[in-house]
Amino acid sequence: MNWDVAHRVASMAAAQAHRDLELDRLEYVDVYAALRQAGVDGMARPMSRLFGVYVSPQHNGPAVLLNANLDIIAQRHTAGHELGHHLMRHGSAFDKELDRATRWGDGSWPDEEKVAEAFAAWFLMPPPAVHVALARIGVLRPRLPEHAYQVARWLGTSYAGTVHHLHRLRLLTGEQRGVWLKAKPAALKASLADGPVAGKAHVHVVAAGAHRSTVRADVGDLIVLRSPGAHFDALPQGLLPADTGQGRLFEEECALMSAAEVTDAFTGTAEVRARMSDGVDVLEITVQRQAPRADVQALWPA
Repeated sequence: MNWDVAHRVASMAAAQAHRDLELDRLEYVDVYAALRQAGVDGMARPMSRLFGVYVSPQHNGPAVLLNANLDIIAQRHTAGHELGHHLMRHGSAFDKELDRATRWGDGSWPDEEKVAEAFAAWFLMPPPAVHVALARIGVLRPRLPEHAYQVARWLGTSYAGTVHHLHRLRLLTGEQRGVWLKAKPAALKASLADGPVAGKAHVHVVAAGAHRSTVRADVGDLIVLRSPGAHFDALPQGLLPADTGQGRLFEEECALMSAAEVTDAFTGTAEVRARMSDGVDVLEITVQRQAPRADVQALWPA
């Protein structure tokens, strides 16, 4: 089976899974809720050489084990991959390669692994959700690699995986895909934040099209308003004014807060209001704390 066939099979299976599990194809896909709904037990544990493990019903499953050392995005992709194994009725599988990006399209993948890998992409990035994400950033199709990065943030997916998927959806040419895959996420983040971004933190750009949407962020992530003059009315506990390339934003009342950093004090969710460029139009978003999964309770709460 080649990768084109794997993607055709996986795209149909993912669409069916969205219907069967009653998931909104216009939004960020909660893969952990999907696993629960599918009756799959699971946990996350630190592992040195595995992304994850799928245990089939033939081996006292269904169950999945995720690597607790992975970041949020890699864990989500792995969870989608293992769900694909389950819904496609594959046998038990040990996903050993820790750098999938280096083997994208590699013909050495077994057929079941190709289908599960393709399923993860189609399951986490359904075409309607991709178009909603593009609308939130104010474009009909991506024109810059920064657009692909922003789509990835709304969908909770990797930059490289999103670029590949945009090409498969015919929203990018093959030439664009090749060039954009060479872009460094750190450079894209710095471009969006107007300055360097520490470590693995992400940048979530919020524009007028994101009104009444949910931003899913973890500690260190930045939430940025890029419209001139746009500013947050106030920030809830755990979100602090952030440094940007345009200078330090102080907490004095006169300062216009156009960027906020998520700190460890922020838990759960909070409603945030911002004023857009004219200072009148109100933008409302929900910020929800995300974190890598660990143990059993954090993966499937009782």
